[in-house]
Amino acid sequence: MSPEVPSRADETYAAVRGLLTSLELGESGFASLLLDLVEHADALVSIKETGSGKHVFMSAGLAALWSRLSGEIPGKTDADLMEAGTAAQLKMAEKAALARPPVRGAEHRIEHGGQRRIFKVTRIALPHPAGTPPRHLASLWLDVTVQRQREQQLQQALAQLEQQQVAAEVQRRDSQDEALRDGVTGLYKRMQFDDQLRREIDLSSREHREFALVSIALDPLGESARSLGEGAQVRVLEALGRLLRSNTRAMDASCRFDERRFALLLSGVGLATAHSRMEGLRRQCATQIVVLDGRDFGFTVSMGVASFPHTAHTEPELLHAAETALIEAQVRGGNHVTLASIRFERG
Repeated sequence: MSPEVPSRADETYAAVRGLLTSLELGESGFASLLLDLVEHADALVSIKETGSGKHVFMSAGLAALWSRLSGEIPGKTDADLMEAGTAAQLKMAEKAALARPPVRGAEHRIEHGGQRRIFKVTRIALPHPAGTPPRHLASLWLDVTVQRQREQQLQQALAQLEQQQVAAEVQRRDSQDEALRDGVTGLYKRMQFDDQLRREIDLSSREHREFALVSIALDPLGESARSLGEGAQVRVLEALGRLLRSNTRAMDASCRFDERRFALLLSGVGLATAHSRMEGLRRQCATQIVVLDGRDFGFTVSMGVASFPHTAHTEPELLHAAETALIEAQVRGGNHVTLASIRFERG
């Protein structure tokens, strides 16, 4: 016959017996220590008989919830302590815990004495000799009222933010020139941007001044955003459009090339200044909260910064320099700003 494999409960009890021996504590001393730890952790404990439903122990904090002293609890049932609806709610959860041992968790909304509180309750049937049903059920109660209230406040704030973002986009689309700008982002279309880029090159060549061109790409969205489908992609594009528009002056220009690619023209700005401004924009993107259907998510971008005439002397060269720098930013893992190489020419 193969040796009997010890159960998890057997292993636990063996470990506890070894711990009691090493600590030189008796069972009552160890139990007192555990209860003290539980009380100091603001957790509440009860133990009741599974057959009669009578409590055999309840910690002082849990007894106070029912306006009782701990010593008054033994021998009483939930029906003696609380409203019938609350007692029925707890009884159903206890049946589920006994039907699916060893550990079962549930959340309960308790109303008593004019107070409403939310508790996360973990229940465990105490082991009994093999082949017999457990005679006692232990419960550990944690008050999560404040946590749930904060979560609700966060959801309300996210819903309000989502409404504001939608309203801002509706207002922007109503006021923009649809012939010149992309409908989703509010940025210039490629043809309009190319015209402004050529004008900037002519102006900078005549006046011997520099300007910067930035190639921008959305990094791959995270799992939470992808799970929301195309709607999340649209919200990200809207958010990026708002950030690009708010970070450009009247003489600058921002453009959407395609689904994930963008460009920014910074008039009269040198390479170092452009890099500093794009670092600020990158951080804004990385910390931007986007909301869809009550769920929030974020996004990041990669950027390549080139300048005229330091990194290129013609429009094709400038576009290529910015593109090469962008690729380098993506190779570095995204969420990065990379500068194009400065040209050094022999005199």
